[in-house]
Amino acid sequence: MDMGLSALEGRVLHGLLEEASGDIVIKLDEAGFILHASANVVQLGEDLTSRLLMPHISDLAEVGHGELVNDYAQQVLTGLSEGGSVEFPVVTCASDEGCLPAACRRWYALSLRPIIDEPGNPDGKIIGALGLLRSVQHLRLLEGELHARAVTDPLTGLANRHAFCASLRRQLAHGSGRVVVVFAVDRMRAMFLQYGQRTADEILWGFAKFLETMTQPNYELAQLDNERFGVMLSDMTLMTAREWAEEVLQIFSALAIPSSAKAPQLSASAGLAKLEHTVDWTLRQAELALVMARAGGGMQVGQCDYQTSATVPHSAATQPALSV
Repeated sequence: MDMGLSALEGRVLHGLLEEASGDIVIKLDEAGFILHASANVVQLGEDLTSRLLMPHISDLAEVGHGELVNDYAQQVLTGLSEGGSVEFPVVTCASDEGCLPAACRRWYALSLRPIIDEPGNPDGKIIGALGLLRSVQHLRLLEGELHARAVTDPLTGLANRHAFCASLRRQLAHGSGRVVVVFAVDRMRAMFLQYGQRTADEILWGFAKFLETMTQPNYELAQLDNERFGVMLSDMTLMTAREWAEEVLQIFSALAIPSSAKAPQLSASAGLAKLEHTVDWTLRQAELALVMARAGGGMQVGQCDYQTSATVPHSAATQPALSV
C-alpha cells in the first residue's frame, strides 16, 4: 500500500517506530554489509554510525556464530528465503579489558526482508535487505509483563478473578476445606457518581492495601471485579472466618474517618461461604451473602448455611439459609 510519504516523513515515522519498539533498524546492501543503522545501535556496545567502513552483518555476532548469521543473510539476499529469523549472541562491551564475555553477552534475534528494485516484478533484482534486531531478553521481559497483566488487576496489583478462580480449583482438587470471603466497599456506585472515577480508584486502591495488611501469608487475596475483593482463608471454620471478617470491617470503619465534612464516610460489607462443590457455586453463594449484608444496611457479614442430604443430588437438596 502506497502511503504517499516523503523521504522526510518516512524518517520521522522510522524514528517513532524505533522509539516505540526499541528494535534496532538496519539496512543491508546486496552483499550483506550494513548501509544504515538506527541510533539505538549503540546498545550493541559500539556506535556504528561513527565508522568510515560499516561492518558486515555477521561481524555483529560473537565469535563462532558469524557463519550462522551470514548463511541466514545470504538466503534472504539471494531470494532463497523471504522470512524467518536467527538468534545469536553479541558481546556488547566495547572494551576487552577487565570484561568477562559471559557478563557482556546479549542475545538478539535478527529478522530480514529483501528489498527488490521492481516490487511486483517476478524478475526484480534484490538490491539489499531491511532488518530488525530485537533483544531476546527484552522480548522475554515483555512476554512476562503480558502474562502478569493477564492475571493481575492493573489498579491494585492484586491477582484478578481469573487467577483467584484457578487457585480455588486447585484447592478443590486437593479436597482441603477453605472459606471464601467476598468484601466490598459500601455505596461505591454512589461515590463514583458524586466524586468521580479518580476518587473511586483511590478508595479501591486504599481498601486493597488495607486488606493486604489484614491477611496472613497463607491467605489468598484478589480483586474480583471493579468493587469486590475475594479472600481465601485456610485452616479456618465458618465461625472463625465470620469473626475475622467482622473484625476487618470494624477496623476499616474506624480507620476510614472522614478528614473533612466533604469527604465520604466509608464502610464495607462481606459475604462468606465454604469452598465446596464448584468454584462458581462457592463464589455465587459468597456474593449472594454479600448482597444480603449490604441490603441490611452495610457494615455486616452475610453467611450462607447449607443442609445437604447425602442421598439427594446437591442441586435438589441444597437449601441455603442466609444469616446476617
